[in-house]
Amino acid sequence: MRYVLLTNDPTRSERLCDYLEPRLEETDTVHAINSQRGGDRTSQRELDHGKDALSVVHRRLSEVASVETHQLVRGKSPAEDALAFVERYEIDEIVMGIRKRSAASKLLFGDVAQDVLMNATVPMRVVPVVD
Repeated sequence: MRYVLLTNDPTRSERLCDYLEPRLEETDTVHAINSQRGGDRTSQRELDHGKDALSVVHRRLSEVASVETHQLVRGKSPAEDALAFVERYEIDEIVMGIRKRSAASKLLFGDVAQDVLMNATVPMRVVPVVD
């Protein structure tokens, strides 16, 4: 199996790894992605936080399966980057986290999760997380 795992936070990465690790086989490949828009929309702190999130995935899963980490800063949304990976690497499953939101913030319900969900051509696993 080939997976895309979307992460932007070390704690989120831990939770996603908790979900995915027992399901992995040594022949599987995990593409862990941290996608940032870049430019003045992204701070150095956010980039560093994304790198830390990817490090967690590599540390947790690389002894179980092949892990490739990707920090993408190319002006695309995280959903666009994830969906491009699905096509480019013939991904079998997308793994991402969502968190509970207040009623007001549900209007903005994780645009990334919603965009991926509405446009994915492969199965998704959505893991509840607390950031």
